[in-house]
Amino acid sequence: MKNKRTQSVAESLIQKSREAAMHAVQAFNNPLTTFRAEAFIVLMVIAWTYLLHAHYRKMDVDYRYYDQRPIRKHYHRTKTGAYKYWELERCLNEDYCPLDPSTQSNLRFLVGLRHEIEHHQSSGVDEQLAGRYLACCLNYERTLTEIFGDKYALGNVISFALQFRDLCPLSSPTESINPLPSRIAKYVQKFDAELSEEEFQSPHFSYRLLFVRKLTGKRGQADKAIEFIPAESDLAKTIDKDYWVQKEVERRKYRPSDVVRSMQSEGYPQFKMHDHTELWQGQDAKNLSKGLGIEVVPGQWFWYDRWVEVVRKYCKDNAARYQ
Repeated sequence: MKNKRTQSVAESLIQKSREAAMHAVQAFNNPLTTFRAEAFIVLMVIAWTYLLHAHYRKMDVDYRYYDQRPIRKHYHRTKTGAYKYWELERCLNEDYCPLDPSTQSNLRFLVGLRHEIEHHQSSGVDEQLAGRYLACCLNYERTLTEIFGDKYALGNVISFALQFRDLCPLSSPTESINPLPSRIAKYVQKFDAELSEEEFQSPHFSYRLLFVRKLTGKRGQADKAIEFIPAESDLAKTIDKDYWVQKEVERRKYRPSDVVRSMQSEGYPQFKMHDHTELWQGQDAKNLSKGLGIEVVPGQWFWYDRWVEVVRKYCKDNAARYQ
């Protein structure tokens, strides 16, 4: 049975953790702030750190840095004499870490992203990575209640955020809302490439939803903004089938020469390599945030189908020049 001090310290850590998590969500949902993702990540890292400290205290795991001496432990301390406690990354490396691999990957991604965007104004990180932030919140709630009980749940405290922007598709293949800076795009690409397919597709790593506008069935009844349908229902199977038919499971890759030859075979024989080079340079098409291609190895760039469509449209619009 745990002594009262252990219980009181763990209780204090949990309360601090919950407050940090709530502040993180409030900061991200605040329409008046422009430092949303950065504030969210910093506060959620604190929330997870306190949560795991409370767990390790519950498990009698010493989460302070120390050197094991022959007789006793020699603890690392700050200049003022305070103990140095494990940061989040060290907590994730512990054998007693209660988190599944996908949840750990989500947190490692956010920690790495924090390092990349620290002290910088990084556009695009709010919208384009929101699925990973949402997964972080859902993982936190699940872990908090599984380890310490439902009485600490935050699900009923902060639920659905209203917004002024409609959920709508992009108007063109090359359009992007606040594209990621190149250094952030490279970090995301490198991190994702090292994940297994199972981890990458896990909702614990990134929570993704498919939205279909719903027509109200009956008037005069409560109207929920979001409703869930059983996965085994005919409607769900139909939506899933239609969606996955269009989804790119593995993107086809084209060398620059492949793109040029393809355009020539389609009736534009005067479209040469230098024309292709001028086109991608003029559109900054190798900017990773646009998702038009990838550098597989240093110096070897490959294009995706989306870029081929852009080139095809360009040739069509300039047919007199290239036919």
